[in-house]
Amino acid sequence: MERQPLWNDAAECSEQIADLAVRALIEEARLTPKPALVDQHSSGAHTDMDFELMCRSAQVLRGTFARIALTAFRQKPSQVLREQLAAIGRDGEKVMLTATGGINTHRGAIWALGLLTAGAAMSGPGASARQIAALAGEIARYPDRFSPAKRTSKGFRVRQRYGVPGAIGEARQGFPHVVEIALPVLWAARSRGIPETFARLDALVAIIAHLDDTCLLHRGGTEALMTAKCGARAVIAAGGTSTRAGWDALHRLDRELVARNASPGGSADLLAAALFLDSLDLEIKHDRTPAGVTRL
Repeated sequence: MERQPLWNDAAECSEQIADLAVRALIEEARLTPKPALVDQHSSGAHTDMDFELMCRSAQVLRGTFARIALTAFRQKPSQVLREQLAAIGRDGEKVMLTATGGINTHRGAIWALGLLTAGAAMSGPGASARQIAALAGEIARYPDRFSPAKRTSKGFRVRQRYGVPGAIGEARQGFPHVVEIALPVLWAARSRGIPETFARLDALVAIIAHLDDTCLLHRGGTEALMTAKCGARAVIAAGGTSTRAGWDALHRLDRELVARNASPGGSADLLAAALFLDSLDLEIKHDRTPAGVTRL
């Protein structure tokens, strides 16, 4: 007898999806070492954050992701749904800021993972990561008519100044850095027998190498962005983080970015998004496994 699929019940679906979203955020924070990002050993370029704070922030967002998934369950992208989810996301930001004492730990992740949890709840069994991301992109392309003015936000100013898509553009395009870069790198590394930590670090490095990360641009301008991209490409050229040369290049990139007080926070959000979609895929397969059969 098979377990019930993830989507048979709205409440069960929302709870399971929320668990996976929170787990993805915690696993992103736990991944160590990351260049200029908070991990288990360092605060990177974030002097106001640490690993424990990131985990606490992730955990208090569980209710937000559950509400998003429940609201989006078996719905279709629409203006009304977009604005319902946006309101839940803004409530989630308030919960996060209360838990962190006003520190913005996961605003970008609420946006990315919020849309993807909605896409997952809207999808039927067997939906691919690309299909879920495409649904999330459809939602993001609707304007939020009730959004507070964002023209003074850091993200808006960076997008205007440097002409980059930012988190909004990434979402509206269906998260290409997640489905076309991070996940293929992650899966290819696993297929070669590379240990999971290195596989995830390679996925993060691949995102950094390609993304016009607005967090880097905000903190250090185009020089910081180019430093990050060049450093990440050096890791890749050296064979990835599982090689000695790649490992050394990763640490060199960390030192260079910390010296500039620049952090690839947007890349970290997209890694969490990739880990979420990856774990959702594994959860679906587990749900389809007959009782009594153990998956290795």
